[in-house]
Amino acid sequence: MSPLDRRQFLTRSATLIGASGIGVGALAGAAAEAQSRASAPAQSAAQQARETLADELATRVPFDAAHQAGILTHRQAQASFVALDSIAPDRSTLVTALRNLSMRARSLTQGDTVGAEEVDDPPPDSGILGPLNAPDQLTVTIAFGASLFDARYGLQAMRPKGLERMPNFPHDNLEASRTHGDVLLSVCAGQRDTATHTVRELMRSVAGHLTPRWRIEGFQSARRGPTPASNTRNLFAFRDGTANPDVNDPRLMDELIWVQPGGGEPAWAVDGTYQVVRTIRMHVEFWDRVGMFEQQNMIGRYRVSGAPLGGTNEFEDPRYTLDPQGKRIPLLAHIRLANPRTQQTANQRILRRGYNYDRGIDEAGNLDQGLVFVAFNQDIQRQFATIQRRLGAEEMVDYITPVGGGYFFAPRGAGGPGDWVGSGLFV
Repeated sequence: MSPLDRRQFLTRSATLIGASGIGVGALAGAAAEAQSRASAPAQSAAQQARETLADELATRVPFDAAHQAGILTHRQAQASFVALDSIAPDRSTLVTALRNLSMRARSLTQGDTVGAEEVDDPPPDSGILGPLNAPDQLTVTIAFGASLFDARYGLQAMRPKGLERMPNFPHDNLEASRTHGDVLLSVCAGQRDTATHTVRELMRSVAGHLTPRWRIEGFQSARRGPTPASNTRNLFAFRDGTANPDVNDPRLMDELIWVQPGGGEPAWAVDGTYQVVRTIRMHVEFWDRVGMFEQQNMIGRYRVSGAPLGGTNEFEDPRYTLDPQGKRIPLLAHIRLANPRTQQTANQRILRRGYNYDRGIDEAGNLDQGLVFVAFNQDIQRQFATIQRRLGAEEMVDYITPVGGGYFFAPRGAGGPGDWVGSGLFV
């Protein structure tokens, strides 16, 4: 060691010795902490994941309830809609498949640890979410199509009275490969990987019994204000869902959404609801060439604020009675036809829960984008179908083409760990 090195060493040593009270104490504390960590039981990977993800992904929506989750639930950011056809050879096998769906859905929605098996066995979970399947606001809503009630399983007498195959309305171009189905799964979550993982696990639980017919992915636009209550936008850039009925009003939900006793429905259908899904192609290149003034007149709202024409607030009453000739809001504007806001049409309102979709580019090189329109209602003919017939007169039909979807019935929720969605069908 050179003289200079020795002097620097001695100087530093003296400084450290002078501060020995602090240094020794700190070193002792660090040593004790290290010893404590060493003696503490090691956390499992699932425990570590649970702590790390506590804030972002821990929100849990109950699976067991009087009504299924995913209907009145606050709309999550991501969704997958999967229609299935039954290939179960008999009624008993169908029961097994439907029970398996609920059991696996219950486990995934509540969050569970991914188990480990011997290396030569297939893993019990795909593992794409890591060692913990965090709840992530996940909901799985199970609904049945009219075709499930044909002669195969002896369920004809149990078919909800308003359940039928969705017809071709004027301006529809329904594709058989994207329409109808025996069972519909609506999988909604906060993150895309959660929805993807859930679909994969549910498909594994019914393999050989239920087979996919069609699937479409949906996403909700980010909430960009100006207030937390402001609705998100569809791919025409207008806010969607503004006039929805209040899901926090039980009386209103009993009037508009939930099937009530005494209405001629089979007993198992009470507390369920009819679900309408429509895959609506938006011809966005065509729409983007339309002037802002014309776009707003077709919708009946300002594009930026979402307020009805002539108003200032998204949730403002359009006050059609003050504009009987449609000088402010055209008589064929979308919002005016969809919800005339009269005493006679009050019980026709529906609960919309739609998602945007983007399927890339079609064979002609056009953008395949649009809306997965989802609506819940107590009576399809009284509500959705009546509204749809009115909308046949709107000018916006030139810019959209419904290409798929279907009518389904979502029964009441499961009653507990031993129960499953649709069990009332087989009592």
